[in-house]
Amino acid sequence: MNPFAAKPGLPAPWQILVDTVATRLVANQGASERLFHGRGQTYPGLEFVTADLFAPLLLVTLFREPPADWLAAMLNGLTQLASAESFDCIVLQRRHGIKVASAIVHGGMPAQLCAREDGLQYHIALGDTQNIGFFLDMQPGRHWLRARAKHKKVLNLFAYTCSFSVTALAGGARQVINVDMSSTVLETGRRNHLLNFPAHTIAANVEFRGFEILRSIGWLAKRAPFDLVIVDPPSYQPGSFIAAKDYPRLIRRLPRLVKPGSLILACLNAPNLPPAFLLQSFAANFPAAKFVM
Repeated sequence: MNPFAAKPGLPAPWQILVDTVATRLVANQGASERLFHGRGQTYPGLEFVTADLFAPLLLVTLFREPPADWLAAMLNGLTQLASAESFDCIVLQRRHGIKVASAIVHGGMPAQLCAREDGLQYHIALGDTQNIGFFLDMQPGRHWLRARAKHKKVLNLFAYTCSFSVTALAGGARQVINVDMSSTVLETGRRNHLLNFPAHTIAANVEFRGFEILRSIGWLAKRAPFDLVIVDPPSYQPGSFIAAKDYPRLIRRLPRLVKPGSLILACLNAPNLPPAFLLQSFAANFPAAKFVM
C-alpha cells in the first residue's frame, strides 16, 4: 500500500494535513501549538510528519522523506495559508538522515523567536540541530504540573531547557532543582526563567545542577524528600541514557527521592517501546508507586 496515495473517496494525505492545519489556525489565539501531530498515530499514513506553530513561523518536521511531488503539493498548500495573522515563514526540518537539516521554504526567518504558552515564553533555536529547545507535544504535562505545583518542592530530572521548571514556578512551586548533564542547555534554562521572572525570584527559588543523574542519586537524596519529581529523559542517547535499560534503573532509585504522597511525572518519547513500558517498569521496580492518571 502506498501511504502517500489518496484512498478512494478521501482527500490526498497531504491535503488532510493542510486542512487540519487550516482548521487549527482558526482557533489559535497566538499561542505556540502543534497543529498537526502525525507522530501521535491518529492520521494513518502520516506518522512521519508534524507541523508546529511558533508565530510568525511554521515548522514542518519530516521523519521520513515523501515523494518530491507529494512534498511540493503539501508545501504549496501550507504556503497558501500563510498570512500576517498566522505565520509568514515556513521552515522544513528533515530528521530522517544522518544529520538534521533545516531550510526556509517560504518567507524569511524572524529576528527573534520564542515559544509562547499560557502566558509564558521560552527561547527556541532553529537550525541544523535535532531539538529546538521546546517540545510542544509536552503541553499536557506542563498543564498537569502547573495545576499541582503550588507550595511544592520540585525535582526536575533531565531538565533540558527547563520548561517544566518555568511552569512549576508559575504554578507557585516554593523550590525547583533542575538537573541535566549539559551545562549548555541549563544556561538556556536560566535564560528561559529570566524571560518570565525577576532575577531575585529565580535566585531564591531555583537551582541549576549539571550532574549525570544516575551517578548523582546520593547527592539528590540528601536534598530529598521532594513533593514532586519530573522524569523526562531522552529515549536513546548512548553514553548518557538509553530508556530501555536505564529507565528501570532510575525508577529503582526514585524511592530515595520521594515520600508518601509525592507525585512523579514520568515521561517518555520512544515510539520503539510499547505504551505499557512505563507502567510495567514502575510495577517491577517501584511497586509502592500507584498510577493515578
